[in-house]
Amino acid sequence: MRAAVTAADPGRSATMRAVKSRDTGPERQVRSLLHQLGYRFGLHAGDLPGRPDIVFRARRAVVFVHGCFWHGHDCARGARTPKTNRDYWLGKIGRNRARDARTVTASAALGWTVVIVWECEIRDEAALAARLGLALGPPRRRE
Repeated sequence: MRAAVTAADPGRSATMRAVKSRDTGPERQVRSLLHQLGYRFGLHAGDLPGRPDIVFRARRAVVFVHGCFWHGHDCARGARTPKTNRDYWLGKIGRNRARDARTVTASAALGWTVVIVWECEIRDEAALAARLGLALGPPRRRE
């Protein structure tokens, strides 16, 4: 039987250090789609609650791109529970979900529209484009 991996394991520590919090693959895909649709935006605004991944200041809208596992989505990937260190991961994902809820509440209280894009939603670009268009309104035309 394999022992649970601890924080002192150098291999696990290296793996966890490699997990990025910004400019992730899903985030880059959403940014690319938004750009193709004609939207222009800012990134990682430190002055807003939760440091949103994508910011539309003129529209007062923010987009968070959430990984299904890390943020506890109810899809197949998000519902998966690790076999090792189960209690640690359940606690961590629970804390992430609580933090996400506080961030959405704080952003809304400041008058910002919050859009959450889940990693699993990115596969259906047409549906995602339609949902983003509804939330953000039409892109501004350049002349």
